[in-house]
Amino acid sequence: MIAQRSARNAEVVLGLCAFTHDSAAALLVNGHLVGFAEEERLDGFKHSKAYPAEAVAWHLDQAGLTANDVTTVAYNFDGGRYLSALGQLPAHLTRASTRSRAIPRARSFRTVQRRYRARMRDLSRRFPLARLVPVLHHRAHALYAFLAAEVDDAAVLIVDSLGELQTTTIWHARHHDEQPFRLRLVDSVKDPASLGYAYGAVTEHLGWRRGDEEGTVMALAALGDPARFRDLMSRAIRLTTDGFTLDPSLFPLRVLSGRYRRTSPTFTAAACPPRPPDAPVEPVHADLAAALQERTEQVMLHLARRAARLTGSGLLCLGGGVAMNCVAAGQIAQAGIVDEVHIPPAPGDSGTAIGAAAAAWLDATSRPPTGIGGRCYLGPAYPDLALPAEPRPGLAAARPADPVQHLARQLANGAIVGLFTGPLEAGPRALGNRSILASPFAPEVVDRLNGTVKFREPFRPFAPMVLADKAADYVRLRQPSPFMSIAAPVTELTRTDLPAIVHGNGTARVQTVTRTQHPFLANVMAAFGEITGHPVLINTSLNIKGKPICGTPDMALDCLAGTGLDALLIEGWWVTKC
Repeated sequence: MIAQRSARNAEVVLGLCAFTHDSAAALLVNGHLVGFAEEERLDGFKHSKAYPAEAVAWHLDQAGLTANDVTTVAYNFDGGRYLSALGQLPAHLTRASTRSRAIPRARSFRTVQRRYRARMRDLSRRFPLARLVPVLHHRAHALYAFLAAEVDDAAVLIVDSLGELQTTTIWHARHHDEQPFRLRLVDSVKDPASLGYAYGAVTEHLGWRRGDEEGTVMALAALGDPARFRDLMSRAIRLTTDGFTLDPSLFPLRVLSGRYRRTSPTFTAAACPPRPPDAPVEPVHADLAAALQERTEQVMLHLARRAARLTGSGLLCLGGGVAMNCVAAGQIAQAGIVDEVHIPPAPGDSGTAIGAAAAAWLDATSRPPTGIGGRCYLGPAYPDLALPAEPRPGLAAARPADPVQHLARQLANGAIVGLFTGPLEAGPRALGNRSILASPFAPEVVDRLNGTVKFREPFRPFAPMVLADKAADYVRLRQPSPFMSIAAPVTELTRTDLPAIVHGNGTARVQTVTRTQHPFLANVMAAFGEITGHPVLINTSLNIKGKPICGTPDMALDCLAGTGLDALLIEGWWVTKC
């Protein structure tokens, strides 16, 4: 972290995702990213919608700054653009399929625009000396996706539910030393055509939380037959020459209010009744999930080909909520459309805090910020953590002489262990600093993890981490996957020796780990490999279903005490249950 003397009197840009889901903050000092934190990891509320008070306070404290030292606040939406939705009102009123929702939709966009103005007033009060810079939402996504990739030329494809009115954008980004930085919008798709909206609608229809549990539907899809509802999904999400559209008779026109369902009675009649969250999961639900996932992959492949064709670039950066669909990302990576696919560690809305800050700095200086490329460990750390012998009733703490060998042996013996070390990682995937680790050899480990540790659906898979130089032995992936963003087909060796990490569709969402990226984990995997013959571990996030990844030591200790975890290695302390 930067020292107080060097930070004061600097250009300080605070990037915010605030007042909506996935609240987060990022800090640039003199154009260099010095930190990023998601509020949920600090306040304990998953997908927190709050102003990121704790994340901002951490940033300012680490940098030795106060709110009055912030020179620019960059916000991840340009709220004035919400009003462009009103221009769609006449067309929606003339169509029978959209008429009933046309006026409520227009009113909802006006309401959101008014709320945006109130939010800007709130930020002005919090940072009285800063200028406020609203940033187009998809531009924030695109800048972060490109800068995180550490490449000099790429197509950038952003696919989510909704920006201001954009749902899908294609950009061409270039950054050559001899030329000015350039991010050019090439094409866009506007609401109501939204792949994120459609996926969220079916997620909700199937009984899971929209905006949170789309990954559960993606996992369920591997167990279903897409043929049953293939025609329905082809009608609901139609490919066009320049993108796709949604059929409003099946996915009704979006109204920015939870009172309006996102699937229609026509959809229900053609598919299945909405599933209550506590109802059993039936084959019909898996079949509907499979058809949705298949269509999503088809649309994403179509958009990726269009992005490559319009930009002429051999690299593709993905961002937006739909970019977290690792199976679709894997399809693109395997299709040969581009040479490599890059996805940042936080492709969803939280990452737009970094993108917004980057946009504000770029517009002010004509220079891109530094410190974004390849980085994921950007949040709070607790290197000086001291624990008593009994940190909680029923827990005992001690310091092993060799944490690497101790952890590797425990994992090889079948223990399920939480790992809390170093700075908090960015994004939805635990990348080794807030992880639960386990051996991949026994299928019953998956049952135990789902049933007694994570408390989640038994069909959900667990992802592997593997030493990068050994990855080709286990997955068929032509590129690195440092942020666990891509599902790749597994090898026969993996099917035979490590069945616990193979999902029903024959893939694994792999994290490739280098010693440069994470020396401690790389050493643990190497030691585990010496014991077992395979430098591969199950890696899942240090949390339980419905709770965020544990961002603080107290959260981690709570997770150990309240779950079937066997132990927690937290900043060199080995904590077990008495």
